[in-house]
Amino acid sequence: MANLYLNRLLVLFVFLAGIAWQAKAQAVQTIPEFPTGDQEITIIFDLKQAKDGRAAGLLGKTDDVYLWSGAGVVGNPNAFLYQPAGQTSFNQPFNPGKMTSLGNDRWQIKLTPRTYFGVPAGQTIDKLGLLLKNGNGTAQTEDFIIQLYDGSLQVALREPEQQNFFVEANSAIPVRAVVSAKADVTVKLDNSVVYSASNTDQIQTSVNAGSQQGVLRTVTIEAKRGSETATQSFTFRVRPQPVVTALPAGMRDGVNYTGATSAVLVLYAPHKNFVYAIGEFNNWETSPEYLMKRTPDGNRYWIELNNLPAGQEVAYQYLVDGTLAVADPYTEKILDPAMDQYIPASTYPNLKAYPQGAEGIVSILQTNQPGYTWKVTDFERPDPETLVIYELHVRDFIEARNYKVLADTLTYLKRLGVNAIELMPVMEFSGNDSWGYNPIFFFAPDKAYGTKNDLKAFIDKAHEMGIAIILDIVLNQADYEYPYVKMYWDGNQPAANNPFFNQRATHPFSVFFDFNHESEATKALVARVNRHWLEEYNIDGYRFDLSKGFTQKNTGENVGAWSAYDAGRVATWKRIYDEIRSYDETAYVILEHFADNQEEKELSNYGMLFWGNHNHDYRNMAKGVLANPQGISYKNRTWENPYLIGYMESHDEERILYDVLTNGTRNGNYNTRTLSTALDRAKLAAAFFLPIPGPKMIWQFGELGYDVSIDQNGRTGQKPIRWEYRQQPDRQKLYQVYAELIKLKLNEPAFATDDFDLQLNGQVKRIFLFHEDMDVFILGNFDVRVQQVNANFPTTGMWYDYFTGHENKIEDPGQAMELQPGEFHIYTTKKLETPQPNLVPWQGLVLSAEEELAERGVTVYPNPMQEATVLHLEGEYRGPVQVQLVDMTGRNLQHVRFLKHQQSHQEQLRLQRVPAGIYYLQVEQGGKKSVHKLLRANE
Repeated sequence: MANLYLNRLLVLFVFLAGIAWQAKAQAVQTIPEFPTGDQEITIIFDLKQAKDGRAAGLLGKTDDVYLWSGAGVVGNPNAFLYQPAGQTSFNQPFNPGKMTSLGNDRWQIKLTPRTYFGVPAGQTIDKLGLLLKNGNGTAQTEDFIIQLYDGSLQVALREPEQQNFFVEANSAIPVRAVVSAKADVTVKLDNSVVYSASNTDQIQTSVNAGSQQGVLRTVTIEAKRGSETATQSFTFRVRPQPVVTALPAGMRDGVNYTGATSAVLVLYAPHKNFVYAIGEFNNWETSPEYLMKRTPDGNRYWIELNNLPAGQEVAYQYLVDGTLAVADPYTEKILDPAMDQYIPASTYPNLKAYPQGAEGIVSILQTNQPGYTWKVTDFERPDPETLVIYELHVRDFIEARNYKVLADTLTYLKRLGVNAIELMPVMEFSGNDSWGYNPIFFFAPDKAYGTKNDLKAFIDKAHEMGIAIILDIVLNQADYEYPYVKMYWDGNQPAANNPFFNQRATHPFSVFFDFNHESEATKALVARVNRHWLEEYNIDGYRFDLSKGFTQKNTGENVGAWSAYDAGRVATWKRIYDEIRSYDETAYVILEHFADNQEEKELSNYGMLFWGNHNHDYRNMAKGVLANPQGISYKNRTWENPYLIGYMESHDEERILYDVLTNGTRNGNYNTRTLSTALDRAKLAAAFFLPIPGPKMIWQFGELGYDVSIDQNGRTGQKPIRWEYRQQPDRQKLYQVYAELIKLKLNEPAFATDDFDLQLNGQVKRIFLFHEDMDVFILGNFDVRVQQVNANFPTTGMWYDYFTGHENKIEDPGQAMELQPGEFHIYTTKKLETPQPNLVPWQGLVLSAEEELAERGVTVYPNPMQEATVLHLEGEYRGPVQVQLVDMTGRNLQHVRFLKHQQSHQEQLRLQRVPAGIYYLQVEQGGKKSVHKLLRANE
């Protein structure tokens, strides 16, 4: 993961809405005090009272402060439902929302809500969502939710700031309220009047909380004026003291099913005072019987639930310290009130409706859950060094965006020949549309892609086809909705006592909130997460995102220092690896590390695999720009094991075809920016990528020449799905070339040899593979110009051109060759089955030396050729002769057969329809071939 930019406004909405009323009285003021949706309102902000740390960037300004806002209506909880016309980019100034400075960090704007937000007539506006920001969106306040009224008699509570809370026993609770007109006001505690006043528009008093623990009590402020009555109320409880009892044996964090109608809930929550279990089983109320017990060490809370409906889903949360309701961090399914409505029934049938009475994300428990019966229980994982991984993102791979349809594409991938699929992160993330690098629940597959059993069925079918499943997993960070972020929060960052997270990331590439991998809580969580997916979903391993971030060595913004050898990080990864190996001896452990070679070498020797990014070099090579990807060889890195997963493309990198078509070079008529040529350049790049010994990875649709930029619709945004590429012959040829290269890699031992040499400097590149079964020689011209070279075959003898099937008897390893731009050949010393014809646009003819031509008595004249060109043969040979004229792309223009009966023979070739250009004449007589270069000049 790199450069991950996500709009977190929606993600933070629920949290910020919860604190807005606390900040409202201090940070935001309205004139009039009881505003309506149809009158002008003056809104005044005091930035010094803002709670969000990002607001610091607004302090001291005299300009460049803008309102970002929305309006909500009765019946809809979204305070940003209607937004002013033109308010579309948070990173740009929004001139209608430009604020007026009042000095001393106070700002003002006047607006009429219905007009400003364009709310249709007939919709009653009852709230505004507001924040202030600078023009480019780099500084902002939290969200504020402002209530609007309808002009009738109203009571507005100013203190306490919360609506439902816990207090200490016998404490005095301040009560302060304002009334929209003078009225008679009473304050009641439960049903007893504790204060009254006549003909007033404001009150200030207090009530005594009493000493009864955990009992819900209600304070009501009532105003009467004539026939009108208005009320406002709040509830409170005296803070309870949990029973201290040891956790029952065998129970672990999360849900523990103990019977068809019972379960034990366990929450790890050190530094917390009390926790209630709330849910559908108690109408989301904090009744005393659902106060969770506390373990003697004070670290965990637990409760046994009985009388649960057998086999039915039940929603629940934990109410922590009476103020924060969170879902279970270990839940395997959540319901999201904001996002679930956008998941189609075709993806997730019969999704449970969000329960009434709940707020925010809720977790689900279900006794007697229907299991999945695995068809494949003895899958043999491919050896790590032979992996050919296909990385894909469900959202951008299939229109349906779900596992059921994804399973239907496995035949396509099987034909391609890959033996592993790497799924981008599939655990629950914020929202429904993401790369998955903003996780919020680590044990739950995101419902946006389907049910958990749909995911299992996909994995099962992949295993049936011999394809391993590798899960991209994010354990370096979490987004705000992760319960352990919210439970230990300090303004705008994790609190200092957070048992899982650093307050600030120790490295420069963190996007959300950074795990401390040396804390015992995080160690236990990581161990549990890793085991869960391997054992519950039968996946075959992990690609760990940003593994270099698993460090407590604080390097600030210094990327070089962050990448340097880190003994603590090495120890962390060895511990994680050993944990996985303790229960799974062969699971892949792949790191996105990009650290110092000493560190990667040590960890690869320990058994871990590593991503090897060579996108920049291969893009340049395909464009015709000089580059040397020598580092794709594990041997060049002095590693003992071939555990470097090289790749030309990944989700994080620009697409090769897009770069070639946009920025490729040209020479004369040879232009890499034309599609057919660009696709041939992609074949050339693949020929110098896949055959290199060691595991490799392909990004989705690279085998078809995907040519949409990574930055279209934003780097992490949705991209067009291009299955229509399969119907385009030139792209289908690229697919077939990939398939042939993968077939060679996985079936021919020479392509897994440890005896190889890469000569990748210069524009003409060579790969040499040596093995007792056969030798392989790969030669290619990455220039945009014709190259006359000495082939440098490793040995003399018969060499077979794989893609053309031609046999070449090499008597001089330095045999001269002329390579067209983009031309490549894979030569083998063993005859292999020739692929379908015309996958590559050249014949691979080795030019004969002048001495050889003279020895074989072959002469062609005139040259440059004319309409009638003569082939003269001289020598003892008698018998059939075959002659082929081919163009630079390898297309066969003429094929002539005749018999040679005598010492000298002349054959006239009719070439009147051959346009100007360079051609090759191949002559075969008596099993011996010679190739002549001919020129046809412009007339």
